[in-house]
Formats: sequence, C-alpha cells, structure tokens
Amino acid sequence: MSPEEFREAFEAFHSAGVLVHVHCNGDQTTQLFLDTLEAILTAHPRPDHRHTCTHSQMSTTAQYKRMATLGACANIFANHIWAWGDQHMDITVGPDRARRMNAAATALRHGVPISLHSDTPVTPLGPLHTMKHAVTRLTVSGRVMGEAERISAQQALEAVTLGGAYMLKMDHEIGSLEAGKFADMAVLSQDPLEVPAEEIGTIHVYGTVVGGRHHTSNVPAPARAGTR
Repeated sequence: MSPEEFREAFEAFHSAGVLVHVHCNGDQTTQLFLDTLEAILTAHPRPDHRHTCTHSQMSTTAQYKRMATLGACANIFANHIWAWGDQHMDITVGPDRARRMNAAATALRHGVPISLHSDTPVTPLGPLHTMKHAVTRLTVSGRVMGEAERISAQQALEAVTLGGAYMLKMDHEIGSLEAGKFADMAVLSQDPLEVPAEEIGTIHVYGTVVGGRHHTSNVPAPARAGTR
C-alpha cells in the first residue's frame, strides 16, 4: 500500500484504541512506521499505546532511540539469525549490515520493550529455540552474526514471556508467575538460565499447565547419561 493508505489505516486503528503491529523488515520500512507513528501521536495523543515494530530486522540505533521516545515496542525475529544468517552475510546485505540485524541488545540498551518470535510457519514455533538464537546469534554454519547484539539468557527469557504479554497489554494477567495472574506455566527438565547457551533449545518440556489443567508432552524426554 502507499504511505498515504498506510497512514489512513494506522490512524483509524489507533483512534479506535486498537493495538497496531506493523511488519517491518528493512530500515526504510521502520522509518515509515516511526514517521507515521509520530504524526498520528501528534494529532491523536494516546498514552501507553504499545504499538509494535514487528520483525524489526534492519532497524538502526537511531531508530531504536526514536522507538523509545515514541513509546513503541519491537518484536524481534531472533530465529532469522539461525535460518538465514549465512545467506545475509554472504549474499544479500553483506557482513557489516548483517551483524546489526535483529538487534535485540541495541533495543534493550535504549529502553525499547522487546519480545522474540519465530514467525511460524516460516521457522518452527519453539520459545526455547528462539531464546537460544537471541543469546548465541549462531548461524547454521556456526558463525556468530553480530556478537555485540547477543543478549543474556535472562533477557531472552523475559522477552519470550513477559515481553510478549506486555505488547498485548496482558502483562497484568500473564507472562510471569505472580499473585493475581493466571497460573499458566511450562514445566521444564532444566533451568534455561543455568545450562550452556547452545543447549537452551534442547531443554525438554515435560508439560504445561493452562487454565488449571495439566497437559503432558507427547515428546519423549531425552535419555540422560547414567539413566535408562
């Protein structure tokens, strides 16, 4: 759509109090999102809107600073680092630009609330794998695509839980285990904050508790050394 059509649609949803998540891959797209958001907020102020730049793959440092100023969030496609990192470094944008793709560390450093996603079915759904990709930034070939943009396991865990809840304005109900929130949880075989970063994605999920009901995983747990 044209920038004018985009502005018209964005303004209609914003004025109606709806959350807007905008698909932004290139930095020019992020720029259009930010320019439009600033214009709309000037015309129709709305505190705590939580509109979100989704994918945010090529967003620059300056753009993340502006997101923070405008109260925007970033839903970052961490799985992209593993799935196409080698191609981006070698073929599409080159190593310099590839190193700053999906820049979760820059977003957090400038105060932008983030979540992490898989863009399923583009890459498989699995929050633990998504955590691992954001923490290690490893490509399929084993290279690190932008070491400076690695985040900690704690930051990644918050992004795939409370981060997503915050962007949906549901962080008062879900996203963490606290008094007054829904007791929805996953039961894991290991603590993702204690295993080596490369092993976070292999942690077995024993099951979940959702809506007061326990659901057991159909995937068998991996055998451990010294056990049967």
